[in-house]
Amino acid sequence: MGIKQILLYLLSGFFFIAGINHFVHPDFYLPLIPEYLGYPEIINYSSGVAEVLLGIGLLFAYTRKVSAYLIIALLIAFISSHVYFITIGSCVPDGLCVHEWVAWVRLLIIHPLFMVWAWCVRRL
Repeated sequence: MGIKQILLYLLSGFFFIAGINHFVHPDFYLPLIPEYLGYPEIINYSSGVAEVLLGIGLLFAYTRKVSAYLIIALLIAFISSHVYFITIGSCVPDGLCVHEWVAWVRLLIIHPLFMVWAWCVRRL
């Protein structure tokens, strides 16, 4: 098994587990959803379903490319939550609190790296 195959399985597993986490720990995600979007429960559970399905979709050659593109689209959609988190001081009462620079690194470096990662595995 080559490095590209390992990267594919890691990305698939990450999205699958992250998606399941939306159902197991919804209270972690709900405060991170901008209020102006409305319907935070629907957004949370829809995101979880999408992440699970797209993580699985990466595993099959005939769905890999579209799954990778949809992961990139999903990550673009999540940008509003990252920006919202920064604007509220990178801290949710009784929830996730990080230094502001960590939130910026997540938005400007880690998030784009996941997009590039999805782009790179789309043609395996």
